[in-house]
Amino acid sequence: MKKSTYLFLLIALVAFSFKMISSASWGIDSAHSRLGFKVVHMGISDANGSFDKVSCNVTTANDKDFTDATFDLVADANTINTGLEARDNHLRSEDFFAVSQHPNIAFKSTSCKKIKGKKYLLTGNLSMHGVTKEVVLTAIHNGYAKNRAGLDVAGFKITGKINRSDFSIGKDMPVAVVADEIQLEADLEVVKN
Repeated sequence: MKKSTYLFLLIALVAFSFKMISSASWGIDSAHSRLGFKVVHMGISDANGSFDKVSCNVTTANDKDFTDATFDLVADANTINTGLEARDNHLRSEDFFAVSQHPNIAFKSTSCKKIKGKKYLLTGNLSMHGVTKEVVLTAIHNGYAKNRAGLDVAGFKITGKINRSDFSIGKDMPVAVVADEIQLEADLEVVKN
């Protein structure tokens, strides 16, 4: 009995050590990344915006691909940028993001499953405006490269849709003026630490 217990512990230790060796941590390359959004304005045109300050850490479970990776992203809501200062100030106000009370927008994945080829299904919790909801996003892994410093980098295009009403964003703004559905668009380049 003791031999089988020791054997089990040895196998568990080797498996844990292998997992620790094969896992990796990746940090965002801010110069080559963008967290953006798009919303239909008055039913006739798209209004686009982004957040200028974003941090993201990705931890991979293995060195082969991003299956079971975790994505932990935080955006500074105060850095919202739609290209028009008056509109950005309105979006920062209590009417929309209320950045004085809710300064960050956060996404933490709970699952990253490879669907086919370079396509992944990324499920996680999106926290914004004091509300947390589960969202499902699509991640396309654009591949690997080496940057000028010789470090490994990986690129992703992440897209999805949410309803602003689910997060009480702009609850008094009619959908005829600003649509409820928001399209999320992130281009992420991460560097292996």
